[in-house]
Amino acid sequence: MSHDSEHDAPADDPTGMTADEKRHDQLTRAPKSDESDAAPRITTEERPDGVTRIDVADTAKVRPGGGESQAQG
Repeated sequence: MSHDSEHDAPADDPTGMTADEKRHDQLTRAPKSDESDAAPRITTEERPDGVTRIDVADTAKVRPGGGESQAQG
């Protein structure tokens, strides 16, 4: 049995979990984690010219860059 996409569980995977299920399990396993930890952190948009735009999702719990405590200069 082969798998059709990166999100399907490979036939030789002993967990039987898909990549998405493994990601969710890993990100919600910590004692103080919650469902928002497993929320998507990026959005993608395929444009007509073939360019894929990748943005930080508005709902991302973790965002790149410094926080509010970082000094502005």
